[in-house]
Amino acid sequence: MSSAVEKVEKVAEVDQEKGLGRLDRPPTSDGSVTSDAVENAAVGGNEQDEQAPALPFSKGRCISLVLTVTGAAFLNTMSAQAVVIILPTIGRDLDIPEARVQWVVSAYSLAFGCLLLLWGRIADIFGRRKIFILGSAWVAITTAANPFLKNEIAFDLFRGLQGLGAAANVPTAIGIIATTFPPGKARNYSISCYAAGAPLGAVFGNLIAGFVASYTTWKWVFGVIAIMAAAITIAGIAIIPVPKHVLREEGATFKKSVDWIGAFLITAGLLALLFALTEGNVVGWATPWISVLIVVSVILVTLFIFWQRHLENTGKRAPIMKVSIFKSMRFSAAMMTMALFFSSFNGFLVYATYFYQNYQGLSALQTTLRFIPTGVVGLITAAIVSQLLGIIPAWLMLAFGNTCVAISCLLFAVPIRPDITYWANGFPAMVLSVFGADIAWPCLILFTSLALPQSDQALGGALVNAMGQVGRAIALAIATAIQTGVMAKERGVGVEEVGNVVAWEHASLLGLRAAEWFNFALGIAAVGVVLFAFRGSGVIGKAKSAAK
Repeated sequence: MSSAVEKVEKVAEVDQEKGLGRLDRPPTSDGSVTSDAVENAAVGGNEQDEQAPALPFSKGRCISLVLTVTGAAFLNTMSAQAVVIILPTIGRDLDIPEARVQWVVSAYSLAFGCLLLLWGRIADIFGRRKIFILGSAWVAITTAANPFLKNEIAFDLFRGLQGLGAAANVPTAIGIIATTFPPGKARNYSISCYAAGAPLGAVFGNLIAGFVASYTTWKWVFGVIAIMAAAITIAGIAIIPVPKHVLREEGATFKKSVDWIGAFLITAGLLALLFALTEGNVVGWATPWISVLIVVSVILVTLFIFWQRHLENTGKRAPIMKVSIFKSMRFSAAMMTMALFFSSFNGFLVYATYFYQNYQGLSALQTTLRFIPTGVVGLITAAIVSQLLGIIPAWLMLAFGNTCVAISCLLFAVPIRPDITYWANGFPAMVLSVFGADIAWPCLILFTSLALPQSDQALGGALVNAMGQVGRAIALAIATAIQTGVMAKERGVGVEEVGNVVAWEHASLLGLRAAEWFNFALGIAAVGVVLFAFRGSGVIGKAKSAAK
């Protein structure tokens, strides 16, 4: 018994010297992550004490670093959401047909979602700091060029290039946080701050686009985003520390270190899937090539999984993603929860915007004013959650957060008079949506970080974001199909003839409510997954006990 205790203490002491957390120990000899490590991430460390590890450098620099990498998540969702607000104006100025103007948004989302896993792996191999800075600089350059492009194809192309840069710096930011701060309060604060960046970016994207476009021109919306991206780039160069060691093997080359076959399979598979889901509601789901693309995407993703397993078993080359981590029911459940949660939350924001701007006929500025509570609540919640992560079991926080998001959808789904005061259902829905999101998101990111070794932290960030993007695309396609189906039935026309939402039309209102019922169902499904897979798990945000 005493020898076993001495062995555990010795391992803890070695980990402390190396700066590794309890779950940060390298993978097994075959390159896989042990199932015990993954399960421990979900169960939590009741044996841990409250002693906080020392900060890696000064408090001021730590805060600056967290704000810098949080800026990547903030800017990503801000760039996507801000363009939604000014989309009609862009379409008119560039003479883009209404059927194609949505590609200004879709080009960004497609590039971002498809390239996350590849950039996450490249960052883990060749340096997270380097990829973060390059990605941020790329976003700044391509965004600054967008307002000067008068051609539709060129404009959409550069929006896609912006998504490429975001795919590089967003997952890398999580990797930087996870490898800089050991488990404990500092990491909790950092992850809570980072997790708040995405929902706040969506909120401020609405606000900034509304104000800027109202008083200047839509082109300055891109100007503001480019300036912010440039500031993040400069801050990254000045603040993010240069790593003391290189993770890749000595003499490894870019060509030999990356699994390019796996990269092609997953990128092409996600591209085919997201493209088909994006275009399905535009050209019609009966269009033959939509079905073909979906089948091709399933085949490519399946081949990717088998190829990754082959590389993991043979050890010839590090795979893009170690599929062995999905053997853990709780890890798989966490990824499923992320897809359901993000789909429900994003769906609420999309259809709340449609309700105010398209159905009630409010201006972009009037619509954005109704989203202001989400920004205020998001900032407050981020500060509170960082404390709760080390106190309350993760499953309770996940269940509560997803319940809040589901209720926000429910408030827009129930048959309340559409002209009722904003304070009756709009305000509480806005508050609950971001309150729930800022509780659930940090839990999922922290769990993923603890379940993966130090060498896979950027990939973990990519995986979380990729699950959210894929889930969002699938759910939004289904919600749109439900909405148009209800509208078509009420109008007595075919789905292909249904048209857009009409202000104060009963059929349009029923369609929007039907979509919100679907978003509510997604939120409840997320709660169900949490209760089934995580119930009884412990606290995951405590500091690692110091070695005796």
